Amino acid sequence: MSDPEYQITQYLGHLSNERNYSSHTVKSYRRQLLATLEDCRDSASSGWKNLDIHQFRTLIAKWHRSGLSPRSIHQRLSALRGLYNYLIRERICTANPLESLSAPKMGRKLPRDISVDEIFKLLDGMPRNSILEIRDYAILELFYSSGLRLAELASLDLFNIDFSDQSLEVTGKGNKTRRTPIGSKAISALKLWLGERAQIADVEEQSVFVSNRGNRLSHRSIQQRLNLWGKRLALTSPLHPHKLRHSFATHMLEASGDLRAVQEMLGHANLSTTQIYTHLDFQHLAGIYDSAHPRARVKKK
Repeated sequence: MSDPEYQITQYLGHLSNERNYSSHTVKSYRRQLLATLEDCRDSASSGWKNLDIHQFRTLIAKWHRSGLSPRSIHQRLSALRGLYNYLIRERICTANPLESLSAPKMGRKLPRDISVDEIFKLLDGMPRNSILEIRDYAILELFYSSGLRLAELASLDLFNIDFSDQSLEVTGKGNKTRRTPIGSKAISALKLWLGERAQIADVEEQSVFVSNRGNRLSHRSIQQRLNLWGKRLALTSPLHPHKLRHSFATHMLEASGDLRAVQEMLGHANLSTTQIYTHLDFQHLAGIYDSAHPRARVKKK
């Protein structure tokens, strides 16, 4: 294995073993770094330290011309910055050539949230006759109730649920844990599901949501079931986990205006991330401004 490839392998091991990055993120970084290495194989043949900012500017222009989206270029540069910071820490490189490099501007594309009326149509319209229908109903209620990521819901174990204070212990990105509330409708749906779960779950299985084979329900299966229910209940657009998470955040923010609280519930490290995912429409913002700003309020006679 050549030096630059070995350095990639060492860095990915660091992300997985020391930084607790998910396997999905590590695989994505591997793809981005190997693609970059392929594009600059001659220059990087004896290590990443031989590349400079001018070569990376040329690479960005090449990626842009080839049709790579600004988002993909950002992801690639993020992986590269992390690699260089690791190599500096290991004293393989002395500087990060990407530190002052700017990438193409990236538009903030947000999924369309589901309206409150559509959410009620979806959840109230779900049949609960079979054990899988009861399970799926609990999954959808919990996604919307607590704004969970797909991986967070799939990894839930029985001991993560605290019915006494109606909360969940969730393991999010970077292996960070947080407690988040569960709404009364989701509590009822969970209790209904857990009353049936033993019929199909393996005896030693700790996962909250299991397949009809008795083991932990996979990410792909959850996505497929949500898509199925979206079609069955005639939603106007495809249903997927992130759309429910986005709808949770948008509806919570519109109702409360408390950006910090929504940030905590979503498990975002930075407030700017919450601002991207939970945009408010201008009329709502204008209403808050008119009622709250001292120089905007109309004085009562």
